[in-house]
Amino acid sequence: MSRVLVPLAQGCEELEAITITDLLVRAGISVTTCGLDDMPVKASRGTTIIPDTSIDKVMDETYDLIVLPGGLPGADHLRDNDLLQLLLKKQAKENKYLAAICAAPKALAKAGVLDGKTATSYPGTLESLGNNAIKISQNAVEIDGNIVTSRGPGTAMDFALTLIELLEGRTKRDEVNQQLVR
Repeated sequence: MSRVLVPLAQGCEELEAITITDLLVRAGISVTTCGLDDMPVKASRGTTIIPDTSIDKVMDETYDLIVLPGGLPGADHLRDNDLLQLLLKKQAKENKYLAAICAAPKALAKAGVLDGKTATSYPGTLESLGNNAIKISQNAVEIDGNIVTSRGPGTAMDFALTLIELLEGRTKRDEVNQQLVR
């Protein structure tokens, strides 16, 4: 069974956080959510989310995928969290999957894992970094090696289904997609 970590920052985009978590669980994937502190997470639209644990308690764990929901100021908190930056660099060094949606690719960029990669994000997010080492795409979901990025709340389902396919295969993706009655 694949193991996934979903870090949740204060001000994250709840539609992305819940869609990602929900669809991965539907696929039978073990998902752990972690806050950047020990507090409930107040998402960008006011929803309160209770993470399973805090980031300091998962530092020695291994995951097949770390996926970052976006939203503001959540993506800025992800970018600025030293423990998360360590986890992202470790994940990349171990050649495991990293994924981010909306404004959260800025956290991957800070970790240096987007250099030489093609990535997408919420319009203007990656462009504002001025990092010429990142090739910016306008695709809804972009896969470059072990890095998966996506545009925003409207692409959250396709993003999560892509992650399911990468971890569990096309048959599992199709099974979950059929349950969604899209």
